[in-house]
Amino acid sequence: MKPQLFALLTAICWGVGGFFEKKGLHLGNLSPTMGITIRTAVALIILGVASYPQWKTIPQAGTKAILYMVIGGGIVAGAVGMLCFYTALKGAPLTKVMPIAFTSPLFGALMGLMLGGEPLTLKTVVGMLLTVGGIIVLSI
Repeated sequence: MKPQLFALLTAICWGVGGFFEKKGLHLGNLSPTMGITIRTAVALIILGVASYPQWKTIPQAGTKAILYMVIGGGIVAGAVGMLCFYTALKGAPLTKVMPIAFTSPLFGALMGLMLGGEPLTLKTVVGMLLTVGGIIVLSI
């Protein structure tokens, strides 16, 4: 149950955070790029302190693992994904942006199925179809 609880807390944090980020962008008339820069700077400080005891594990991880983290987390999800998210937040209501932006589990599941060797089960298919159906209902 612990991973599911953390997943739920993630969703709560991202949903609540998105609300405040949108308010901040509009109240300050900030660009999406400036918004994500503020977010990343604050997160870097907090995460740098929280992860300090684990810094020694970086050399042990190996080049390939670090490269995956840099490309996937730093470039694709961290920079490009967040810039797109902030641009969407600045230009549309939360009720339109959040349901679409948070289809990331759907894309993660597809990557796991296609590239990660995860099994395709009936439960996975039904969950993915419900996700897509929910997005359609919320978007129209």
